[in-house]
Amino acid sequence: MAASELYTKYARVWIPDPEEVWKSAELLKDYKPGDKVLQLRLEEGKDLEYCLDPKTKELPPLRNPDILVGENDLTALSYLHEPAVLHNLKVRFIDSKLIYTYCGIVLVAINPYEQLPIYGEDIINAYSGQNMGDMDPHIFAVAEEAYKQMARDERNQSIIVSGESGAGKTVSAKYAMRYFATVSGSASEANVEEKVLASNPIMESIGNAKTTRNDNSSRFGKYIEIGFDKRYRIIGANMRTYLLEKSRVVFQAEEERNYHIFYQLCASAALPEFKTLRLGNANYFHYTKQGGSPVIDGVDDAKEMVNTRQACTLLGISDSYQMGIFRILAGILHLGNVEFVSRDSDSCTVPPKHEPLTIFCDLMGVEYEEMAHWLCHRKLATATETYIKPISKLHAINARDALAKHIYANLFNWIVDHVNKALHATVKQHSFIGVLDIYGFETFEINSFEQFCINYANEKLQQQFNMHVFKLEQEEYMKEQIPWTLIDFYDNQPCINLIEAKMGVLDLLDEECKMPKGSDDSWAQKLYNTHLNKCALFEKPRLSNKAFIIKHFADKVEYQCEGFLEKNKDTVYEEQIKVLKSSKKFKLLPELFQDEEKVLSPTSATPSGRVPLSRTAVKPAKARPGQASKEHKKTVGHQFRNSLHLLMETLNATTPHYVRCIKPNDFKFPFTFDEKRAVQQLRACGVLETIRISAAGFPSRWTYQEFFSRYRVLMKQRDVLGDRKQTCKNVLEKLIQDKDKYQFGKTKIFFRAGQVAYLEKIRADKLRAACIRIQKTIRGWLMRKKYMRMRKAAVTIQRHVRGYQARCYAKFLRRTRAAITIQKFQRMYVVRKRYQRMRATTIALQALLRGYMVRNKYQMMLREHKTVIIQKHVRGWLARLHYCRILKAIVYLQCCYRRMMAKRELKKLKIEARSVERYKKLHIGLENKIMQLQRKIDEQNKEYKSLLEKMSNLEITYSTETEKLRNDVERLRMSEEEAKNATNRVISLQEEIAKLRKELHQTQSEKKTIEEWADKYKHDTEQLVSELKEQNTLLKTEKEDLNRRIHDQAREITESMERKLVEETKQLELDLNDERLRYQNLLNEFSRLEERYDDLKDEMNLMVSIPKPGHKRTDSTHSSNESEYTFSSEITEAEDLPVRMEEPSEKKAPLDMSLFLKLQKRVTELEQEKQSLQDELDRKEEQALRAKAKEEERPPMRGAELEYESLKRQELESENKKLKNELNELQKALTETRAPEVTAPGAPAYRVLLDQLTSVSEELEVRKEEVLILRSQLVSQKEAIQPKEDKNTMTDATLLLEDVQKMKDKGEIAQAYIGLKETNRQSPQDYHMLNEDGELWLAYEGLKQANRLLESQLQSQKKSHENELESLRGEIQSLKEENNRQQQLLAQNLQLPPEARIEASLQHEITRLTNENLFYEELYADDPKKYQLYRISLYKRMIDLMEQLEKQDKTVRKLKKQLKVFAKKIGELEVGQMENISPGQIIDEPIRPVNIPRKEKDFQGMLEYKREDEQKLVKNLILELKPRGVAVNLIPGLPAYILFMCVRHADYLNDDQKVRSLLTSTINGIKKVLKKRGDDFETVSFWLSNTCRFLHCLKQYSGEEGFMKHNTPRQNEHCLTNFDLAEYRQVLSDLAIQIYQQLVRVLENILQPMIVSGMLEHETIQGVSGVKPTGLRKRTSSIADEGTYTLDSIIRQLNSFHSVMCQHGMDPELIKQVVKQMFYIIGAVTLNNLLLRKDMCSWSKGMQIRYNVSQLEEWLRDKNLMNSGAKETLEPLIQAAQLLQVKKKTDEDAEAICSMCNALTTAQIVKVLNLYTPVNEFEERVLVSFIRTIQVRLRDRKDSPQLLMDAKHIFPVTFPFNPSSLALETIQIPASLGLGFISRV
Repeated sequence: MAASELYTKYARVWIPDPEEVWKSAELLKDYKPGDKVLQLRLEEGKDLEYCLDPKTKELPPLRNPDILVGENDLTALSYLHEPAVLHNLKVRFIDSKLIYTYCGIVLVAINPYEQLPIYGEDIINAYSGQNMGDMDPHIFAVAEEAYKQMARDERNQSIIVSGESGAGKTVSAKYAMRYFATVSGSASEANVEEKVLASNPIMESIGNAKTTRNDNSSRFGKYIEIGFDKRYRIIGANMRTYLLEKSRVVFQAEEERNYHIFYQLCASAALPEFKTLRLGNANYFHYTKQGGSPVIDGVDDAKEMVNTRQACTLLGISDSYQMGIFRILAGILHLGNVEFVSRDSDSCTVPPKHEPLTIFCDLMGVEYEEMAHWLCHRKLATATETYIKPISKLHAINARDALAKHIYANLFNWIVDHVNKALHATVKQHSFIGVLDIYGFETFEINSFEQFCINYANEKLQQQFNMHVFKLEQEEYMKEQIPWTLIDFYDNQPCINLIEAKMGVLDLLDEECKMPKGSDDSWAQKLYNTHLNKCALFEKPRLSNKAFIIKHFADKVEYQCEGFLEKNKDTVYEEQIKVLKSSKKFKLLPELFQDEEKVLSPTSATPSGRVPLSRTAVKPAKARPGQASKEHKKTVGHQFRNSLHLLMETLNATTPHYVRCIKPNDFKFPFTFDEKRAVQQLRACGVLETIRISAAGFPSRWTYQEFFSRYRVLMKQRDVLGDRKQTCKNVLEKLIQDKDKYQFGKTKIFFRAGQVAYLEKIRADKLRAACIRIQKTIRGWLMRKKYMRMRKAAVTIQRHVRGYQARCYAKFLRRTRAAITIQKFQRMYVVRKRYQRMRATTIALQALLRGYMVRNKYQMMLREHKTVIIQKHVRGWLARLHYCRILKAIVYLQCCYRRMMAKRELKKLKIEARSVERYKKLHIGLENKIMQLQRKIDEQNKEYKSLLEKMSNLEITYSTETEKLRNDVERLRMSEEEAKNATNRVISLQEEIAKLRKELHQTQSEKKTIEEWADKYKHDTEQLVSELKEQNTLLKTEKEDLNRRIHDQAREITESMERKLVEETKQLELDLNDERLRYQNLLNEFSRLEERYDDLKDEMNLMVSIPKPGHKRTDSTHSSNESEYTFSSEITEAEDLPVRMEEPSEKKAPLDMSLFLKLQKRVTELEQEKQSLQDELDRKEEQALRAKAKEEERPPMRGAELEYESLKRQELESENKKLKNELNELQKALTETRAPEVTAPGAPAYRVLLDQLTSVSEELEVRKEEVLILRSQLVSQKEAIQPKEDKNTMTDATLLLEDVQKMKDKGEIAQAYIGLKETNRQSPQDYHMLNEDGELWLAYEGLKQANRLLESQLQSQKKSHENELESLRGEIQSLKEENNRQQQLLAQNLQLPPEARIEASLQHEITRLTNENLFYEELYADDPKKYQLYRISLYKRMIDLMEQLEKQDKTVRKLKKQLKVFAKKIGELEVGQMENISPGQIIDEPIRPVNIPRKEKDFQGMLEYKREDEQKLVKNLILELKPRGVAVNLIPGLPAYILFMCVRHADYLNDDQKVRSLLTSTINGIKKVLKKRGDDFETVSFWLSNTCRFLHCLKQYSGEEGFMKHNTPRQNEHCLTNFDLAEYRQVLSDLAIQIYQQLVRVLENILQPMIVSGMLEHETIQGVSGVKPTGLRKRTSSIADEGTYTLDSIIRQLNSFHSVMCQHGMDPELIKQVVKQMFYIIGAVTLNNLLLRKDMCSWSKGMQIRYNVSQLEEWLRDKNLMNSGAKETLEPLIQAAQLLQVKKKTDEDAEAICSMCNALTTAQIVKVLNLYTPVNEFEERVLVSFIRTIQVRLRDRKDSPQLLMDAKHIFPVTFPFNPSSLALETIQIPASLGLGFISRV
C-alpha cells in the first residue's frame, strides 16, 4: 500500500510548531496526489491550511494509533519518527509518571527531579532473574541484562551512561552499582559492595560541583570496573577518571560553586580538629566566593562532610591521611587569597608577612621566603646558563592559579589511587562489568578547551554506538535469514578525523604548543589555512578570527580559541613544585608528586596484566632528564586522546549497554516536560539515530503465532490452516500488495514502518464493521420486541377501558334509583324532627317554671337554718378563747420555776465535769487511740451514710415529685367537678332571674357577680390545668430523655467495651504473630549461619594439608564431630558455639571469624530472649489449657481431699466469724457509752480493748509459727520419704498381695510370686517402710524424740514441776493408746481396697480429731490461750497428714507400675522355675504353657537397642530412608513412632546419656538429610511430617495433664516416667520451623517459574485479549507455546504438593498453613509482576486474572481448604483485577474504587491506573484528572508506601497439638527398614 493512501479523512498527522516543536492535527479531507495544501484541524479546534514543500512535496508525519501511545519500547511504534518519539516520551513521563523507556537497545531515562519509590530492595528482587523485555523499563533491567550476559556468555559487559549535566547520569550509575551489590553480594565478609557504594560520596565531594544546570554536576568522567569471581560475586572494583575540570578550582561562573569539598570544609571549620586549618566562611576565600552562590538549597554541607569522612574511613583512608587531605585543601583556599604588588610592569612581589601565604606555608610545611620568591620569579634554562627572571603581576596570578590547579589535580589522582587500592580484589578477577559515567554533548555561549574535549569524546562514543546498533540489526536479519540490504546511517568518522587525524585540530594544537612563541591567534590561522573550505565539517565564524566551528553529529558548536594553548600545555613552574616537594614536616605532600616520575605509557600494561588507570591529564609540562622528561611533556590533548583510545578499546572488548539520560527542563521542576530541550538532547544522544536506523529497515517484528492471534479477525475460516506460518503468508499477500513492505523470517515477520498501523487500521475497520452489524441486528431485535410489547399493551388498555365505561354506566343507573329512594325518606325525616323539637320545647318550659318556684321556697328555708348555726358557733368560740388565756398564764409560771431549778442542777454538773477532765488527761493516750479507731469507723460510716442519704434523697425527691403531681391532678379533678357544679348553679340562677327579673333586682346583681367569679375561676382553672399538663409533658420528655441517655450510654459503654475487647484481642493476636514471625526469622537466620559455618568448615577442611599416614577416614554417617550439634538444651548449645568457632585453621581470615562470632553471639542472645518469651507464652497457654480443662471436665477429687478442704474451709470461716464478733464487741464497747468510767483502767471497754490487742498479736505470732512449721514439715517429709526404686519394701509386698487378688489367671499369680520371692532374696527388709506410707515409723521416731525431751525436762525440773510431769505422763499414755489404736486401724485398712482404705482411714482420723476437739474444748474452757494453741497444733497435724498422704499416694502409684514391670520381666526370664514351685504354695491348678504366646502379645510400646547400634539406627531410619521408595508404603509417621519408642525404652532404663545421645543423633541426622536433599519437596515434606509427629509424641506421652486428656488409659500408662524432655521439645519445635521454612523455599523455587506464565501471560480464555505490537526487546509471548507454563500446570503442581503432604500424614492444620503460604506466593508474585508490566494492565487481562483466581478457589473447595485463609491472601490480586475492569471516569467511579480496593495500597492503586493500557481502540485511557481524584480521596488512608508486596514473606507457623490414636504396642517394624537389631519390649 502506498504511503499517500494513509492520508485519508480523519487521519492524524504531526506538523512543526515553533513552541511545542510538533503539534497534532486531523485531516478534514482525503489527500490526493498533486495537492499542494492539506486541510487540517488542530486539537484545540482551529482549522489550518498546511502548505506542502513544493520541492520535496514531503507529507507531514502520521500519528500512531492511540493503542500504541505510551509503549515501553519506542521501536514498537508503527511510525518511527521524531514527533512520535517525543510524544510517546511525554505521555509516559507526564501522564503515567514513568521515567524509563526503551529505544531498541537504549534505555532513555528522564530526570524526574523528585524522589521516586522505585529503587527499593523489593524492586531489585523483582527485576532479578527477569528477561529485559518482560518487565517495564528500568535501570535495574539494564543492570540485570548485563549481569546475566556476563554469566551466560562469559564476556565482560559495559553500561554507558551519558547525558547533559543535570540529566541524572551519576544517579543512574549509582543505582546500577547498587543493583550489582545487592544481587551478587560479595565473595567474602569484607563487604566489597559497601565499599564500592561508599566510593560515591568521596568522588562526589572532590569531583562534583554546582552549575547553572545541576546542583550536583560531575565535572569529570569515570569508568568503574566492578570485578566478579567465577561464582559471579563482587570481589573488587577499579576506577578510571577522565578530564577533571581543573579550571573550576580557581574560577566559577555566576551562580556556580567550586567543588563541594571546599564548602564542606568551610561549614565544618568550627570542629576542634579543624582549628589548625584556620578556615572561615566560604565568602572569605577568593576561590569559593566568585560564583556568589555558596549554599545549595536543601543541602547541609556539614552533614555531607560527616558522610565524606565516614566513607573515607570505610575505604581505609586513616584519620591522619584524612587530615593531610584537608590540610592540602585548606592550603589551596589560602593560596587563592595570596595577593601581589606590582613593582613595575615586568615584576611584582608578595607583601611582607602576608597572612594567607604564611598560613599556606605553615600548612604545607615549606619555607615562606622560598615560596614567596618563586611565586614572583621563574627560572629560564639555556644550553649554557640558567637565568632567574621576575614575572609581572598578571603572570604571577596565573602561576598561582596554575599551582593551585596542579595541587588539586594531583590530590584528586592520589585519592582515586587510594580508592582503587581499597577496592582492589584480593583474588583473581574472572570478569567485570564497567559502568561509564561520562559527560554528554555540551554547547554553551562560550565554548573552550573543556567543551572541545567533551564533544570529542562524545563523537567517539556515538561512533561506537552507531556501529553497535548497526551490528545488532545485521545480526537479527541474518539470524532470521532476511535479505540484507545496506542501511545508510550517519557516520561521524570524518568529524573524528578532523579532530584526531594527522594535521587535525589536536595535532595542530600540540604543534603550536611546541612553538616558542606559539599563541592562540597563530593556531587559529593554521586551522583556517588547513581545514577551511577543505573540510565540510569545519567553518569559520563571520565576525571572528579567534574562533572556529565544527559540525558535530548533534549540532554545530563554535569554539573560542582563547585559552586553548594554555590549557593544553597546563604549565606549572617546576621551582614551585620543588619547593612543595622539599616539605619535610608534611609527608603526604611529596607523595602527591612522586607519581609524576613513574608515568607509564598509556599503551603499556601493568605486571598483573590489568589495564592501568589513565590519568586525568594534569601532569606538569616542564622537562625532566631522560625518558621521563619526554613523557612529562605530553600535552593534555595528547593524554586525553590516549586515554580515550584506551577506553574505546575496553568498550569494544565488552558488550555495551546504553543509558541515555534526558533533562526535561532547565528549572529543575518535577515532572515538567520542555519539548524543545528534550528534542535537543534526543538528537544529541543518538536516540533518534537509533530510530532512524530501525526505521530504515524493518522495525516492526511479529512472531507468527502473535500475528495469527492478533489478526485472526482478518482471516476467513477457510484461510486458517494447520501451519501457522503458511496461514500468515497467505493472509499477508492478500492484505499488503507491495511485497517490499514485509519479509518472512524463520520465526518472525518483519514489517516496514507504517505497515503495522495500516494493519491495525484494517483490523479496526473490520471490528468496527462487525460491531455495526451486531448493533444493527440487536437494535432491530430490540425494536421488534418493543413494538410487540406496545401492541399487546394497547389491546389490553382498550379492553380495560371499554369494560370500565360499561361498569360506570351501570353504576350511574343504580345511583339514580337509589337517590330517589333516599330523597323520599329524607323529607319524611325532616318533618318528623320538626314536630318532635316543638313538643320537647314546650314540655321543657313548663318544667323550668315549676322548678323555679319550688327552688325559691327552698332557698328561704335554707337561709334561716344557716343563720341559727352561725350564731351557735360564734358563742362557743368566745367561751374557748377565754379558757385558753387562763391556761397559758398557768403554764408560763410553771416554766419559770423549772428554769430556776435547772440552773441549780447545772452548777453541780459543772463541778463534777472538772474532776472528769482531770481523769481524762491521765488516759489521753488511750483515748486518742480509741478516737482514731472511732474516727476511722465514723468516716466509713459517714461515707456509707452519705451514699445512703444520696440514694434516699433521690428516692424521696422522686417520690415527693410523683406524689405532688398526683395531688395536683386530684385537686384539678375536684376543681373541675366544682366548676361543673357552679356552672349548673349559674344556669339555674339565670333561668330564675329571667322569670322573676321585675321582682328580684337584688338577686339579679348577685347572679351577675357569681357569673363573673365563676368565669374567672373557670379560666384560672383551665390555665392552671394547661400549665400542669405542660409541666407534666416536660417532665415526661425529660424522663424519656434521661432514660434514653442512660440506655445510650449503657449501649455505648457496652459497645465500646466490646470494641476495645475485640481490638485488644486482635492486637494481641497481631503481637503474637509478629513475635512468632520475629522468632522464626531469627531461627531462619540462625540456621543460615549454621549452614554457612558448615560450608566454611568444609572449605577449611579441604584446604587443610594431607593427613598423616595411617589415618583412616570414618564413615560419613559416623562422624566424630556430632558433639558439635548437641541439642541437649538451649544453654548447652549456646555454650558450645564459641568452642566450635575456634576450630577453623589459622588460614581463615580473622575478620571472617570475628564477624561470625559477633553474629553467633547476637543469635545466642536472641535465642535466649526467644526462649524466655517462648517460656512465658507456653506458661500462659498451659494456664489457659488447665483452666479450660478444669471447667470442662473437673476430675473427681478423692474423698480425703474433699474432707480436708471442707475442714480447712470450716476452720477459716469460724476464725473469720470470731474476728468479726470481736470487732463488733470492740465497736459496741467504744460507742455505747461515753461516761468517764469507760476509759478508766479496769473498765469493761478498756479491758476489752487490751484483750483484743493481745489476742490479735498472739494470733499473728501463731500464724507466723504455723507457716514456719509447715515449711519445716515439708522439708523433713522430703528428706524422710524418698522412693528407692532399686529396693523392695514391705509396701511392695503389700501391693503385690493386692495385685495377686486382682490377677485373672494362675500364670500371672505364679509369675508375681516368683518376682516377689526373688526380690525378697535380693534385698534386705527396710524397717523404715513398715506400712505403705511409713506413718508408723515416723510416729515411733517422733515418740522417741518426745520421750528424750520429756526425760531431760523431768531431770532438770523434777521438784518444781511434778504436777506438770503427771499431766505429761498421762498425755504420753493417751498418745501410746492412740498409737496402738492407729496401728490396729491401719492393719484393718490394709486389707481393704485402696479407695475404701483411704476413705476409712481418713474418716477415722476425722472422727478422732472431732472427739479430741470436743474433749479439749471442755478441758480448756476456762483458758482460751491454751485452747487456741491446741487448735493450732491440731491444724498443723492435719496439714502434715494430708501432705504425707498425697506424697505417699504418688509413691504408691509409681512403685505399683515398677513392680508390675519387674514381675513381668522376671516371669519372662524365669519361666522354667515354675516347675520347682509346689502347686500348694501357689495354686492348686498346674501352669499351662499356653500363657507364653499370650505374653508376647502384651508389649509395652518400647523398642530396645544397644548403645553401639545407635549410629546404625540413625543411618537406616533417617539418612538412607527414601520417602519415594520404602517410606511410601509405611504407616504415616512411622520413623517418628520408632524413634519415640526407642526414647521410651531409654527413659524406662533411666539412662539420661542414652536419651541425650539418641535425640542429638536424631536431630543431627535430620539436618544432614535436609542439607543433602534439601531441594527435594518429598524429602522435606516427609521429615517435616515426621518431626511434627515426633514432637506430638513427646507432648502426648509427657505426663502433663494438658496433653493427656485425649489419651486412652493404655496410652497414659506409656507416659515417660523419669525425664522431662520439655527442652528437647523446644529444640524439635525450632527444627520443625526450620524444615517448614525450607519447605516453603523449595515450593517457592518450584512455583516461581510457573506463576507469571500461568497466571498472567497464558490466555486461559482464548481470544479475549489480542497481542499488541512489540518492539525489538525480547518479550515473553502470551500465547501458549510448547514448554510454557499454564494455569493447569500450576494446579497440577498444587495437586502434587497436596497429595505428597497427605501421603506423608502431615497434620491438617499444617497443610492449611502450607497452602496459605503457597497462595500468598502466587498472589504476591503475580501482583508484583502486574505492577511492573504495562503490557499486562488491560481490561482483558483483568478478566483472565479473575478467571484464573476462580480456578484456584475451585481447587480450594475441592480440597476442603476454604477455611485455611488462602483465599484471603489473593485479595490484593483480585482487587487489582477488578480495578482493571471497573469503569474509570466519574467521581462515583472513584468513590467505588476507593471503597473496593481496601487491600491495595494507595501506591499500588495509582500505579495500576497509570499503567492501564487499552489493547483495542474501543477502550479508553484513564485520564490524569481521574488519577488525581483517586489520590485526593486516598490521601488520608494510612498504609505502607511500598509499591510491591514482599514475595519472600513467610507467615509465622504454629504446630497445634495433634495427639495420635495409634497404640504404640500395635506398631510393627517392616523388615525393609533394616532394623533387625532392635527388639520390641
